[in-house]
Amino acid sequence: MRILLTGAAGFIGSHLSEKLLSLGHEVVGIDNFDPFYDRKIKESNIATAIKNTSFKLIEADLTSTQLWETLKTEKFDSIIHLAAKAGVRPSMADPIGYNNSNIMGTTHLLEYARNCGPKKVIFASSSSVYGVNKNLPWSVEDEKLQPISVYAYSKLSGEALCRLYQKYFGLSIIGLRFFTVFGPRQRPDLAIHKFVKAIDQGKTIQMFGDGKTFRDYTFIEDIVAGIVGALNYNNSEFELFNLGNTHTVSLMELVQTIEDLMGKKATIEYLPEQPGDVPYTWSNIEKSTKLLGYNPSTGIREGIGKFIEWYRQQ
Repeated sequence: MRILLTGAAGFIGSHLSEKLLSLGHEVVGIDNFDPFYDRKIKESNIATAIKNTSFKLIEADLTSTQLWETLKTEKFDSIIHLAAKAGVRPSMADPIGYNNSNIMGTTHLLEYARNCGPKKVIFASSSSVYGVNKNLPWSVEDEKLQPISVYAYSKLSGEALCRLYQKYFGLSIIGLRFFTVFGPRQRPDLAIHKFVKAIDQGKTIQMFGDGKTFRDYTFIEDIVAGIVGALNYNNSEFELFNLGNTHTVSLMELVQTIEDLMGKKATIEYLPEQPGDVPYTWSNIEKSTKLLGYNPSTGIREGIGKFIEWYRQQ
């Protein structure tokens, strides 16, 4: 297949690019190299893919009309839309920026698919759309969504747009709700990366809350496998799936696991919980397992071990 991949130079996008290329697909990647973190990190992420003759990278913003004019004559079999302005806490400080990037960027992409592009779109959503729902673990079927951050609302808006474009404009769309993805190349602002770096350097780590909040951490290779499963799924015109690990880990347990694997103790500064942060996430993946063949296999200890190995090589 020939695939248009947005967010291609990011943490998930770069891993997915390499996987798609290894499967024999041709990938045209888009990334705007948002200054949210150092450009050099993304350049390092994508270095392997760029060496492949079946990969092309376009540096552009999804809200750019010039980008979509340029792609008008291109032919793709599928679009995988990973690009987004990331982060729950930063979204509370920049609602306009997040809505412009995540909602308007998605609208531009769907308009392209409607008028010029392929009819199949895979949209990267987020577990944050569930918000503070106490009905654990969360299923995609008939679950009450209670998002509490601008980022979460922007992702839920993306899902709503996808439903609309499928219903009225004949697109075939799959939405994937990712649950706390981690592994090599993880963004430097995320907890595991920050904690490993601080503990390694003997610096204090900041823990928001009492350490009892918990997350469903999902290893990057499992997420990529789920996306590939969605790419090969053609049995309905619109579906939503959870891509999680189904095993939850408390924040304190996460820190203790990192301490154990690094052989160093953490110095912890306890701070109040932050606006927009949810107290827990937990995925029900029965639907994903049944329809996508999704079967996550990397646990938190093994996954953090692989991250630490990658971190030490940098």
